[in-house]
Amino acid sequence: MRIRRSVTRFFATLVIPALCAAVVSYFGYYTIWGTRGLLAYDDTQARLAVEQEQLAQLKEARAHLGHRIHLLEPGSVDPDMVEEVARDQMLDGQPGEVAIPRPGH
Repeated sequence: MRIRRSVTRFFATLVIPALCAAVVSYFGYYTIWGTRGLLAYDDTQARLAVEQEQLAQLKEARAHLGHRIHLLEPGSVDPDMVEEVARDQMLDGQPGEVAIPRPGH
């Protein structure tokens, strides 16, 4: 009987608080340094800012291309855009090249 009380007292005084401290330490560690912890949150915010900037650039490029496509649609054809596309295709122009038409041709 006396041994049982000493074992119970031992568990109550040492083991249970030690287990609780281990559990709190485990979750505390991963709260700060884990893959989804507070330190990873800053990295995630930085990557999100970069991705949002790329998204804004892609949206801007898409809007620009959409405008160019609209200029070539039947019913609202822009002669300057048609000429630009024709020169690109006929002269097989490279980026940065300038095509100078000769008089009479």
